Amino acid sequence: MPVLDPTRTIQGHFGEIWKDGVWLTNFYKAEATVDISYEKIKRSGTRRVGNKLGPIEMSGSIGGYKITSEFADQIAQAKDDRRGAFVCELIIALKDPEAYGYERVRLKGVQFTKIDIIKFESGSIVEQEFPFVFDDYEYLDKITQ
Repeated sequence: MPVLDPTRTIQGHFGEIWKDGVWLTNFYKAEATVDISYEKIKRSGTRRVGNKLGPIEMSGSIGGYKITSEFADQIAQAKDDRRGAFVCELIIALKDPEAYGYERVRLKGVQFTKIDIIKFESGSIVEQEFPFVFDDYEYLDKITQ
C-alpha cells in the first residue's frame, strides 16, 4: 500500500490572485465554492425520498491587506445607477514548488457583494475581505501526479 509523501502536500504560501490580468499582490487568501442544492422528491411505494438537482450557486471571497482604496472604489461603481455592476474575471493560482504541479482556476463574471467602506482596529494591520458571486469557472491548469 502506498504511503503519503508529505513533501507533496500543498501549502498556500505560493498562491496568487489576478484580477483582469493584474496580480493583486496584497491579497493572501481566496476561496471559491459551488453550492449544489437538491429538492426532496416524495415517491409512492417507498419511504425513501429521492433528490432532484436544484439551483446551483457559486460564491467565494478574497482577502488581504489594505494598501489603497482603489479596489473598493472600483467595486463601489455598483451603487451608481448609470454604471451598473462591477464585473471582472479572477484567476486564482495555487502553487508549491514541491507539489506535483500547480492549479489555476479562472472565475468568470465575478461580482462583489460587499464593500468595507472603512474598517480598522487600533494596533492591528488593516485587512479587508471581499465576498463575491460568479457565473462560471474553468480549470486552466490541474494538479496531477
